[in-house]
Amino acid sequence: MTDKPEGEGFRRLAGLAGIGFALVIVGANLILVPAGLPKPGTDADQAVTFFQDHRDLVSPALALTPAAWFCAVLFGAGVLATLRSTERDIGTGWSMVGFAGLLLQNATFTVIVGLRYALSTAAGAVPALWVLQDALLALNGTFLALALVGFTLAGKVGGLVRTWHAAIGFLATAMQFAGAVLTPWVIDGPGTLGWVGLSGWLLWVVWFVAYGIALVRGTPSPAVQRP
Repeated sequence: MTDKPEGEGFRRLAGLAGIGFALVIVGANLILVPAGLPKPGTDADQAVTFFQDHRDLVSPALALTPAAWFCAVLFGAGVLATLRSTERDIGTGWSMVGFAGLLLQNATFTVIVGLRYALSTAAGAVPALWVLQDALLALNGTFLALALVGFTLAGKVGGLVRTWHAAIGFLATAMQFAGAVLTPWVIDGPGTLGWVGLSGWLLWVVWFVAYGIALVRGTPSPAVQRP
């Protein structure tokens, strides 16, 4: 990793952005979840009714999300800039896999948030929009899994991720990917399968905060030393 002042400053900024991302997405959920945000698999008509009745909450939750996407990209760029030199030396590209996953989840969640806003404001909102939102939310676990496994493996090689942090990352990866694979059954009706993706999401938040702190603090030497 670079020890140039500019690189160190950018790394720390990216770390703060990672922590900020986690805080923003948790904050957005704290606006909607206590009000009874429908769980995956909820009847479409009930879900539409919720968003129509709580449009005053959907708007502030939506207003927070651009900040989350901004922070996510800045965080990902910081991880990429910090670890790519080590990866080039050993011929791997896991940090690029992680960054691609982060960008794809941003794009997918843009559609999800847009659908939620449409459900809350459009007169006679089509229940099928809720089913589409449900499916995208579950399938988005694929991209979260890519971000998790890519950045975890790159960080482990680059000395940025400790063993306990990697364990959280790999567990969250498995749960997010499993949740995506189970999408047809998750959206078929409320049940315990939805908790697989939700538990993985909670671990994703913890992993993100830990990664942000690691970037801010600096790291030990890479696991693979340069010749």
